[in-house]
Amino acid sequence: MEYFPKFLDPRLPAQLEGLALRAKAIVEGYVAGRHRSPYHGFSVEFAEHREYSPGDDLRYLDWKVFGRTDKFYLKRFQEETDLTCGLLVDASESMRYRSERAPWSKWECARTTAAALAYLVLNRQDRVGLTIFAEKTGTTLRPEAGADRFKDLVQALEAGAPAGRTALERVLHETAERYRRRGLIVVISDFFSPLDEVSVGLRHLRHRRHDVIVVHILDPQEMEFSFREPLRFRGMEGLPKKLADPRSLRQAYLREFGRFLSGLRAACRGLNIDYLLLRTDWPLDRALTQYLLTRSRRIRI
Repeated sequence: MEYFPKFLDPRLPAQLEGLALRAKAIVEGYVAGRHRSPYHGFSVEFAEHREYSPGDDLRYLDWKVFGRTDKFYLKRFQEETDLTCGLLVDASESMRYRSERAPWSKWECARTTAAALAYLVLNRQDRVGLTIFAEKTGTTLRPEAGADRFKDLVQALEAGAPAGRTALERVLHETAERYRRRGLIVVISDFFSPLDEVSVGLRHLRHRRHDVIVVHILDPQEMEFSFREPLRFRGMEGLPKKLADPRSLRQAYLREFGRFLSGLRAACRGLNIDYLLLRTDWPLDRALTQYLLTRSRRIRI
C-alpha cells in the first residue's frame, strides 16, 4: 500500500490531503492556536460557559445566565499561551484488527488520526510529542515544533506495527508525570483495558490539569457483531482461539459491549474529558472535522 502521495510534503499520508485542507480552517486558532490555547483557566479574555460543579469557585458564577436559565454556569476564560500537545497511540495487537466491512484497520485509522492532528498543531508552530505504546513503549518523541518534527512523527507512525498486549494505564501515568507543563493530551486507542485502570490513569492526567481528548477507535464488527456462521475466533493479546456460533452469543455480547462503551463514556464525562468515537468504516475526515467544529462551539450560551 502506497501511504505517501505528493501533498505539501512527500511523506504526508494520503488520507491527510483532504483532511488537512478541510480541518485546518476549523482547528486554526483553537486546537492548534498559538495564541488561543484550549486550556480554560481564569485569566483575561472571556471564552465560554460550563455547568457548575460542587467545589467550583463561586466568584465566576454568571448570575445573568442563572436568571435566564435557572441553572448555574461558570464563566471560562482563555489564556494567551503556546500549545503543547501529546499524542498517545495504542499499538497493541488488538489494534491490528480489520473486518471485511472496514476499509482499513484500527491501527491505520489511529496513526492517520494522529498524523492529521500533528499536522494541524505544527502548522501553527506549536509543539507536538508522540508516544506509541503496547506492553512496552515503542517510540517516544519529546514535544517539539517545526517541519522536521512532522517528518519524525510520520516516520515513527509508519514504522510502528501493532503487537503485544496493551499497557494503557501505565502509559497514562507516565505521560502525566512526563508532561509537567499543562497541555493537550490526545489518547488514541480501542481502550480494551479494565475500565477502572483506565479511569485512574485519566484522572491522573486531569489532576495535572491537562486537557484530555479520548479518541476511541473501533471496527464496525466489534460494535455490531453481525457474524452469521460458526467461526473460529482468533484471540489477540495472549487470548486463545475459540470456536463459537456467533448468533447464539450476539445478544450477550452486545449487552457487555454496551456496558463497556457506556462505562468509558461516563468516566470521560465525570472527568470533563472529551470523548470521540471513530469507527473504521466512517469517513475519517468528516468525523474528525465535525468533532473539531463541535468542540469549538460547545457550551456557548
